Amino acid sequence: MSTEKIETVELGTGGPRVGVQGLGCMGMSFAYGPTDADEARATLERARELGVTLYDTADMYGRGENEKFLAPFVRAHRDEIVLATKFAIAPDPDFPDDPTKRVIRNDRSYIRQAVEGSLRRLGVDTIDLYYMHRRNPDVPLEESVGAMAELVAEGKVKHLGLSEVTADELRAAHAVHPIAAVQSEWSLFSRDIEKHVVPAAAELGVALVPYSPLGRGFLTGAFVNADKELGADDFRRMQPRFTGDNAAANAALLEPVRKIAEAHGATPGQVALAWVQQQAAVAGLPVVPIPGTRKRTRIEENTGATRIRLSAQELALLEPIAGQVAGERYADMSSTSAGRE
Repeated sequence: MSTEKIETVELGTGGPRVGVQGLGCMGMSFAYGPTDADEARATLERARELGVTLYDTADMYGRGENEKFLAPFVRAHRDEIVLATKFAIAPDPDFPDDPTKRVIRNDRSYIRQAVEGSLRRLGVDTIDLYYMHRRNPDVPLEESVGAMAELVAEGKVKHLGLSEVTADELRAAHAVHPIAAVQSEWSLFSRDIEKHVVPAAAELGVALVPYSPLGRGFLTGAFVNADKELGADDFRRMQPRFTGDNAAANAALLEPVRKIAEAHGATPGQVALAWVQQQAAVAGLPVVPIPGTRKRTRIEENTGATRIRLSAQELALLEPIAGQVAGERYADMSSTSAGRE
């Protein structure tokens, strides 16, 4: 069992110093079916032992339940970790009892309401990194980021982040208040942000925090027939890349990942994570992926990927994969940066 801690990096210009890999906590109580809560808590502790310091949640994960789940761990290790949460995706007031019906709120009054809710559920006085989870283009960015900046001035938030924004939106927001990090999907399967968002982030000194760097688990090689292998309450059953013929086509794309993994004595998931980690050198900016897991063995596997270095030849073998992926990232792409570039 490894006890070696991962390296650290500054999360954007003036941002906090964090481990080069964070932990996405969503699946510990939301979206991926039943959870062993004790194992999930042990996973949080194991991640901390291995040098993971950035822990990511959001108020919409289980309508606040994920923040509540993290609260005891956060309070126990408050000085050791960097806590990130998000606002913007809210229940649809016309369908308050249907968790699948949502609206995007970026208005000032909602932001102030949301931060108070997150602070209360997490049991903290300050959120280290506060993201706007999705962008509502009907609300001026100046209003939204201005309201977020007020939270920094009041000490309720330390650093600001954005999720799934375009390059132009990032520049506009950064002009109102420094943005420490942009969270977007980035993996061997999803490379939309490389054309515009990544160069803008590098130009502004903003870190990239890739979510779903394992393609929601697909890049681990665990799926052959996702329709049969996923539980009835697993949200991936509704994602285009996991359904029907798309799943089989995408599984076939993983052959070079498997070959490279074998050469390194690693797993396919570790190769996929190593590829994301190495984009920091390619793009010239900090890259801190947040793979999600709720198992100790997986956190050990994931952090081990930070020590794998892929050769130029291996990177070339992986290059074509994203262009051949079948299916969109989401059934509805309208609220993503790819849907608005």
